[in-house]
Amino acid sequence: MRRTALLTTLALTGLLPFTAQAAQDASNELRLVVPPWPGITVKSEILSQLVKPLGYRVQALEVSSTVGYQTLQSGDSDAFLAGWLPSQQQSYDAAMEAGSIVDLGNNVTGARMGFAVPGYVHEAGVTNAKQLADPEIRERFGAEIYSIESGSTVSEHLHEAVEADTYGLSQWKLRESSTPGMLAEVDAAKREQRWILFYGWTPHWMAPAYDMEILDDPASVFGENNGQSDVRTIVAHAYHAANPNMIRLLDQFELSAAEQSEFIHDFGLEDGELEVVARDWLLANPERIETFLKGVTTRDGEPSLAAVRVSLE
Repeated sequence: MRRTALLTTLALTGLLPFTAQAAQDASNELRLVVPPWPGITVKSEILSQLVKPLGYRVQALEVSSTVGYQTLQSGDSDAFLAGWLPSQQQSYDAAMEAGSIVDLGNNVTGARMGFAVPGYVHEAGVTNAKQLADPEIRERFGAEIYSIESGSTVSEHLHEAVEADTYGLSQWKLRESSTPGMLAEVDAAKREQRWILFYGWTPHWMAPAYDMEILDDPASVFGENNGQSDVRTIVAHAYHAANPNMIRLLDQFELSAAEQSEFIHDFGLEDGELEVVARDWLLANPERIETFLKGVTTRDGEPSLAAVRVSLE
């Protein structure tokens, strides 16, 4: 049913006159920075399945966000779909000041990050990060904060907060792991109704799965406005200048938090195969494909929708 809807929509679109004719790109490759996070992993695969039928190769560089900015500056990567601001502000600012990146703007809306707890902890009265300085609350949490991989910008912010004794965090131990490792701890705590403090963000399946609540953060450890974030598409400056057709696609590749949470759930929680989850999402959302590809051509100047239609048959 979803495939039929897609093919019908694209076929009808293909009957219309095609007037956009993009300049040929200098590169036939797109090298994406892809940290080991479910959202960016699936989002990058969805983009890849749009790009490959257009005559481009796609390479995913599985590195941390900090290293990713370095590769954008050195010319070893081309684009990054998870420029979370302000959590990556230091890396972002350094690259911008060097004139080595171009910011294409948000590719997902409604993002937020911060100190997170399961719903039952929030209902017990823990709603503000200032409360973490309370010895009784600290003991109830086991004086441990769970976070994602060491070296990530987020973990750097947490280390800075511990060193500065923000919210009394010098008395806490930071437990860094992969995203799956951290969430395995959260899942175990939820089953036992134990208190746990972890780094949480939306969009992600963790929000509905754990009835997650993000604590108020008056000291702005995770940025202003209680961790409200932008998720930017960041492109290497040289790539931006030389590849107008691909830049159009990257600029138009935007998702809502609800859309991203949908495929994060299928991949991260249901253990779906990456390529299948991305393909199923494309088949289920033909109208989004049209938006992404408006005015975009194949690398040799042919209509892009027709090429993507064939790839999804």
